[in-house]
Amino acid sequence: MSTPSLNMLVRLMIAQVQECVFENVMLAGVKDEFLMQLQSAQEAARVADVYSLVYQTMTQPPVKNYVPFSWTTMVQVKSEYFKAVSHYFAAVALCDHTMGPDADESEHVKALQQLHVTMPEGPSLITVLKDNEERRKLGKAHLKKAIIKHEEAMRIHSLCRILRKMDILQEVLAVAHKRSLKKYSEIDREDDFFETVEAPDIHPKTQQKPEIKTPNFSKVKVTDIFHRLGPLSVFSAKNRWSSVRDVDLEKSEKGFGFTLRGDSPVLIAGVVPDGSADKAGLGEGEYIVSVNEQDCKWSKHSEVVQLLKTVSTESIKIGVITLNTTEHQNNADRKSLLGTMSSASIFSGSDKENSRKIADSSKGSGLLTTWNKRKNTNKDGSTHSVPFSAVTDDGSFY
Repeated sequence: MSTPSLNMLVRLMIAQVQECVFENVMLAGVKDEFLMQLQSAQEAARVADVYSLVYQTMTQPPVKNYVPFSWTTMVQVKSEYFKAVSHYFAAVALCDHTMGPDADESEHVKALQQLHVTMPEGPSLITVLKDNEERRKLGKAHLKKAIIKHEEAMRIHSLCRILRKMDILQEVLAVAHKRSLKKYSEIDREDDFFETVEAPDIHPKTQQKPEIKTPNFSKVKVTDIFHRLGPLSVFSAKNRWSSVRDVDLEKSEKGFGFTLRGDSPVLIAGVVPDGSADKAGLGEGEYIVSVNEQDCKWSKHSEVVQLLKTVSTESIKIGVITLNTTEHQNNADRKSLLGTMSSASIFSGSDKENSRKIADSSKGSGLLTTWNKRKNTNKDGSTHSVPFSAVTDDGSFY
């Protein structure tokens, strides 16, 4: 995304935050006090000001070529709407305000001086505050401008087909317009022959200005949502895996009856015929992804072996999956997958069973049979039987 587009979006979000600040003031309740009414008028003017800046940004090239017309229209409608609201609150403050004997005159004069961008025509502000008729005239000028701004917002709204479908927005604009008309009719008199002065713009001011702060990402803990899927090099989209199958194994006198190999995930490289694993339905070439519902996709060979060793019962629940290979899968893909695995074995059964199983598995054409299966032989050529007590992390006897 280009820098101008990013700047436009940042300004738009700032305007939305400023609008929330104004709404917060409204929800807290605007009391019928002179100073609170003026503060609300300036808060609304601030919202109108920031939306006007957003509109200017949206209409400048190259941003205007990408921003939807409904966005631009909405921003312009809000700018005009909040200008009207600011003039309405200024009019209410002037028309409904009566300075009491205990009122701080200097504070009221200062607030009125800071209300307008330019000084209004006519008598001094202290005279306006003390003279009810002068306050009514200035308030009427603000109401007239509020009605004009409301009508402009409604006109711009009607130009966009998408905004016309938003009933709530249309209702908000209509209600605000009627409110200003009602207030104008209340203060208007039949004997008003004086020419209404032009009300100055409201000076934008806020009690809570939004600030842009660069987030400190070092304090944010990020969790990889794909970590639980397993290593990407193995569990990638190019490999087609079966669904997880749970197998309940009973530990016999000879162990579980399978040989393990590799890391993350661990592979069942061999199954002893008529052993516990064979009877339970485990097959050569399946991968262990869980042991007793504990995820093992990222587990090393030694970690899975340790889980199997520390089983407190004679039975264990193992989750396995199978890699569905095709005839068109070339040897290069197989080697790249197998390259992530380490070579370590867990033998089960007698010496003859282990020797026969390794010899049979070397003849297969599946993916896992391409692994280098080695026999541990002595000088006489016989196969060693590794006792359970002598097993290390590189090999385990089950």
